[in-house]
Amino acid sequence: MGGVTVERSTLILQPDPCRVIGRPYAPGEDPAALGQPRLEHLVHGILDLPDDVMEVELADIRQRFSGRHRDLDVMLMRNSESVAHLLAGASDERRRLVGSYLTHEVAIEAAALTNPSMVPAPDQTGVPQGWLRFVLSLRGVSEGHISSIEFRTGLISQDGTVTVDPTSGYAETGERRTSVYERKLFSAKLQELRADMGLAVRILDQLPRHFGIVELETALSVLEEVPHATSHETIKLIRWLASSNYVLEFDATLSLNERVLFPGGPLESKGMEDARFVRFAEDDGTSTYYATYTAFDGFEILPQLIETNDFRTFEISTMNGRSAQNKGIALFPRPIGGRYMAISRPDRENIHVMSSDNPRFWQAPSKQLRTGTGAWELLQTGNCGSPLETDDGWLLFTHGVGPMRTYRLGVVLLDLDKPSNVIAELGEPILMADEAERDGYVPNVVYSCGGVMHGDIVVLPYGISDRGARIAQICVSELLEALRVSARP
Repeated sequence: MGGVTVERSTLILQPDPCRVIGRPYAPGEDPAALGQPRLEHLVHGILDLPDDVMEVELADIRQRFSGRHRDLDVMLMRNSESVAHLLAGASDERRRLVGSYLTHEVAIEAAALTNPSMVPAPDQTGVPQGWLRFVLSLRGVSEGHISSIEFRTGLISQDGTVTVDPTSGYAETGERRTSVYERKLFSAKLQELRADMGLAVRILDQLPRHFGIVELETALSVLEEVPHATSHETIKLIRWLASSNYVLEFDATLSLNERVLFPGGPLESKGMEDARFVRFAEDDGTSTYYATYTAFDGFEILPQLIETNDFRTFEISTMNGRSAQNKGIALFPRPIGGRYMAISRPDRENIHVMSSDNPRFWQAPSKQLRTGTGAWELLQTGNCGSPLETDDGWLLFTHGVGPMRTYRLGVVLLDLDKPSNVIAELGEPILMADEAERDGYVPNVVYSCGGVMHGDIVVLPYGISDRGARIAQICVSELLEALRVSARP
């Protein structure tokens, strides 16, 4: 399609329902039959079990679940901590049994493993000359259509052959820490979310320029005198925003393919969707990995930003500003004219470009870059990850949605110095789902969140019908020649 040769790798990544994590679980807050809160009723029941029954139950749990979690006993103890106030005097074994009742397994990719993005790995030590080690992010979809961010590692050989390292079979969600918030940005985001700023200012005025969650909770006490019906939504929104900014850290001994970014705050309770990772080269020669993703709580969506240098510690924050709206934001891989730039789709239909002096704050108006004009993209169009830099311009892979909600991939070329200018675009898509790819959880879809350039090859991973993921390889020189032929006069 589109006069450009696209080679599909034989490699297909499929979801594995055996990859599980142990998430904290608690019964509902409604009272048990005797009027006691269900959680307390449950814990007291476990504490009353005879020792021999406890030993049999723990032996069974260890026999059936130890091979599914790297350290089952540690996980059970951790999940018992939410009721530590009810466990005074209980033995460690009894606490582990309580923890087992407060744990449920989540198969993080049982429904789908899809929508990948690819970046060069931070560490290229030992990689043969002409090869590239990469990090691949994927959207895992579990029970309830809850999306998380997973990782794979692998190598691209000199000739473009892609191999993906096997997974260990284990998955871990890391340790979550609260962030330090900047009052000005926090206030600006509350305004965007249409909070009652009269009440919000009363809280924020009690806080220093930078504050933490403890200081915030103390400041919320100023609304105690305000009627609950008036203050409830404002307090809920402030806590909702605070919980959406956090740091996630993983044990250094865990391999990258064991690390899972699983929804942790109410803002993303139904999913962290379609992460677009990019290695960003700063003007001073350093680099940072950024990723934008869509947080979804079942009703609303909000763009979020991930920052990491090592894929071990991830700082997660909301993206602020009137241009940081809706899905599909992708950062350019370096500053342009001293500013951060990004591709976006604030109107849900057309591709825009926007700029900022801060990757977390996008206040300047975006500019429409292009609208879908071909029959294959009339419904909507968006990006397929961060633009790739060539001497001729920025290669921007796009997706378009057409008849029967079929997704296809296209490509445009943007000016290097003024990426708001489209130099050329192919009139036809270059990739659509073939007969082996079109069936899945969401049929007739190919979708990518970003690829890498390796020599004269673009290695573009893509999701297939929300079922799995494949790799496409495209010759850069052939693609650029096709774009030159179609260049705008």
